[in-house]
Amino acid sequence: MFARAANTTHNLRMKCGDSIYIWEASGWPAWRYDMARLAVLLADVSRAQGLLLGRLTDAGIALRDQASLAVLTEDVVKTSAIEGERLDVASVRSSIARRLGVDIGALAPTDRHVEGVVDMVLDATLQCAAALTRERMFGWHAALFPTGYSGMSRISVAAWRNDEHGPMQVVSGPIGRQKVHFEAPPAGRIDEEMDRFLAWVNADSAEPLLLKSGLAHLWFVTLHPFDDGNGRIARAVGDLLLARADRSPRRFYSLSAQIQRERKEYYAILERTQKGTLDVTEWLTWFLSAVLRAIETAQHALDAVFVKTRFWQRWAGTALNERQTKLINRLLDGFEGKLTSSKWASIAKCSPDTALRDLNELVALGILHRSSAGGRSTSYELSDPDSIA
Repeated sequence: MFARAANTTHNLRMKCGDSIYIWEASGWPAWRYDMARLAVLLADVSRAQGLLLGRLTDAGIALRDQASLAVLTEDVVKTSAIEGERLDVASVRSSIARRLGVDIGALAPTDRHVEGVVDMVLDATLQCAAALTRERMFGWHAALFPTGYSGMSRISVAAWRNDEHGPMQVVSGPIGRQKVHFEAPPAGRIDEEMDRFLAWVNADSAEPLLLKSGLAHLWFVTLHPFDDGNGRIARAVGDLLLARADRSPRRFYSLSAQIQRERKEYYAILERTQKGTLDVTEWLTWFLSAVLRAIETAQHALDAVFVKTRFWQRWAGTALNERQTKLINRLLDGFEGKLTSSKWASIAKCSPDTALRDLNELVALGILHRSSAGGRSTSYELSDPDSIA
């Protein structure tokens, strides 16, 4: 597990041998990459983006809203999960739905930490065309740390780090035997470095926007300009540029979720790159491949979103109680194992008789059907989606 030395191991002063970090290389930050090696992959990602967005264009507003809500919820939850923070999915979904004006029925309560992460992710994507400034980034940072604390440690909020407790290092391992994976540039350079970074982000540079997103992610996380939250903000910057590449502020795939699924590989390629040369072809290959996998995953997730949305459109006029609605949503989201009346009584916190009545009513409506096994082993499944869509 990675930790940020500036806010968890302030007194760590470990040398990194003769390793030269990328920001120490001659010519920094003049990135180099082999466009010939990236061209096919770049075309594959662009084609996949077009297919996904084309499918959504034909889907209608309601389906697009639900698809975007599902992806943004996953993005917010996973970008925090990468840093070891668990957010309540229902709270995140409610916060995003309220801001996007998507009706999801009853809203779950949210807290200011959830609201802060949602604020950052939505600002980065919905306002992707706006310039990225230090004031905007300070706003994101303040939203992530509304109390001025990261865990039990007080940090500088809405300001670049000052390294008063030592160099900013990325470390892992138990105290006393930590391994330093990376050390960021000294704090005295950050003001100038960030000015140069922001000018590049906002300029019409020669790089295709997909490559620019990958470069921006790497560049920002290498500078590590804040006491904490650098990974989440790096992913937000990358998402901002991906939204520009998509020519759409609405997100329909989540790179953060893909990085979470491939955390080990992500940290490995990042460390190799940050200890390598300014030729970042390998990093960009990994980044573009991860974007492609994220889009492919989104295509499969859309199938489930479409089935769920069409289901509720089909049964919109049917009176169901709150327990039955919850049961159906659990099945539509992918219920693990077999649904029995006893399981449903436990989940819904109701009596066995009430659970059986709920299920029998849904069977009578044609929403559920009983499995072939009878008696106490009877289980229930959703009817064929094609018959209810």
